[in-house]
Amino acid sequence: MRPPSYPVMPVRGLRSLVVLALAAGLATASPAAQARPVDGDATTATPASPAAAKPYMGWSSWSMQSSKYPGLNPNGDYSYLTEANVRKQTDALATKLKRYGYEYVNIDAGWWRNYAWTPEFDAYGRQKADPVRFPSGMKAVADHIHSKGLKAGIYLPVGLEKEAYGGGKVPIWNAEGCTTADIVYDDLRTTNGWDSAYKIDFSDPCAQKYIDSQARMFADWGYDFLKLDGVGPGSFKSGDNYDNVADVAAWQQAISATGRPIHLELSWSLDIGHADDWKKHSNGWRVDTDVECYCNTLVSWENSVDDRWDDTPAWTRHAGPGGWNDLDSLDVGNGEMDGLTKAERQSYATLWAIAKSPLYTGDDVTKLDSYGLSLLTNREVIAVNQGDAPPARPVTPSDPQQVWAAKNDDGTYTVALFNLADRPASVTADWSTLGFTGKAAVRDLWNHENLGTHKNGITQALPAHGSRLFKVTPRGDALTWTGIEAESSANTLGGNASVADCAACSDGHKVGNLYTGGKLTINKVVVDKAGTYQIKVAYVSGDARSADVSANGGGATRHRFPSTGDWSTVNSVYVPVTLKAGSNTITFDSGSGYAPDIDRIDVPKSS
Repeated sequence: MRPPSYPVMPVRGLRSLVVLALAAGLATASPAAQARPVDGDATTATPASPAAAKPYMGWSSWSMQSSKYPGLNPNGDYSYLTEANVRKQTDALATKLKRYGYEYVNIDAGWWRNYAWTPEFDAYGRQKADPVRFPSGMKAVADHIHSKGLKAGIYLPVGLEKEAYGGGKVPIWNAEGCTTADIVYDDLRTTNGWDSAYKIDFSDPCAQKYIDSQARMFADWGYDFLKLDGVGPGSFKSGDNYDNVADVAAWQQAISATGRPIHLELSWSLDIGHADDWKKHSNGWRVDTDVECYCNTLVSWENSVDDRWDDTPAWTRHAGPGGWNDLDSLDVGNGEMDGLTKAERQSYATLWAIAKSPLYTGDDVTKLDSYGLSLLTNREVIAVNQGDAPPARPVTPSDPQQVWAAKNDDGTYTVALFNLADRPASVTADWSTLGFTGKAAVRDLWNHENLGTHKNGITQALPAHGSRLFKVTPRGDALTWTGIEAESSANTLGGNASVADCAACSDGHKVGNLYTGGKLTINKVVVDKAGTYQIKVAYVSGDARSADVSANGGGATRHRFPSTGDWSTVNSVYVPVTLKAGSNTITFDSGSGYAPDIDRIDVPKSS
């Protein structure tokens, strides 16, 4: 979230600045540096709380707090957040959604600030409930949430808030001799996504005591969840001042010391380069910016629901029991107030489900429309999100028409089709991208309908921004493949293309430096029959990059390859290529831009 005490830049504008900065860096970096591997993940997640065995489900107050929708914030910006409203949403969640697994009621920013955004602190520099917003106090609110069989969530920004400093003379609870002057750097350097707090210096033991005191307060109030916001590297900030890994570790330690299982969620746009730290010290991490549009609806397709299809794939491998990739609030239940078409609402819910994001709605639960309720309570879709299978990932490039899939423990597949274009289009899930050929039984999960047996794949006509979600049960045979290494001496390199070492690649090498005319032609691609083949392309790319793919010197199709997260991780997607019987060539051409590094291709053998 973005506190109103700091300028709110539209999400697209903020993202544009980041893109421009990245582009500037790209223009000055050497191509060899771009292809150089960086440190990959190596640590094992250590959950802060056992509550993260599955993605959590619930409700959050921020979407309605931040919206300009008429009537939501009658006493000024962010005024929606009150005890009365939290109690109403709690009661509605218990009545309408609890039996489907929704259990957290999360109170977001502002609970310790009045309508003018002036904060309240206790005698020990800890946030204190605003008496107008929360006249009964935060413990009483948690008690009410618990009385409904639900769990209570609360919020803090990372760091020592500037207003809590008190000239450095404020004592730290249960820490004799410690004051706020002891827990921050002498130069009062700032931190978090809005520079609204002083950076805590954990070289002084008093600093951990302060975090311990906050955690103890929340545990005594009975809270089960903490959202720690503005965490860096991330929140569009980097550098030493904004490195809050020590803060997150301190919070994990403090929560453990309370003896109360408190789910620790980190926000927002966390740096994937520190994924191991987030996995080690927390239960979840926001992988992107706010989903809210800060406009007259809760969200809009462009700001920034549609960004998730681009930004999620790089994070997929980091999610699992103990910690999950958080895509932010799921606002699909209020129709006009959501600001989305029905097709967009379903696609939004589909991606959240298959990516195994926490499912927490920011809607007004007291006013769910029938369609929204059906999306939020579809047990077959919820089972995809809460089941044991890994998160789905793209099996096709991140073009406007996409297919995502995950293999389930029982040998079936969860398969999602998306049309992200602004006009209707057909999308095909080819069974060869799942690793088999022949027939498969298909079930429509949104509509609870068996669609019968389909041979080789399934094609659906989808509206703009539309989707379908299927369970696919193979009835055919496993495919066999012929692998060809990109660096094979039989291939042809053009322009700047060159062979580079790659520890993660299948034969220890890849072809990189595919930029501004760099080209890789893979020769002697032999198939028995003419036809269109789904070629599996293994590649490495620290950011999303595009390449023109063609066969036998014919017309090329430009495909966008999702980021693999860094330059030491290999992912794969399937690209359709029309081949003739016998020997063929397949070319990857960077064109005027930058293409991913190519590890190898695998060609399905003719059946």
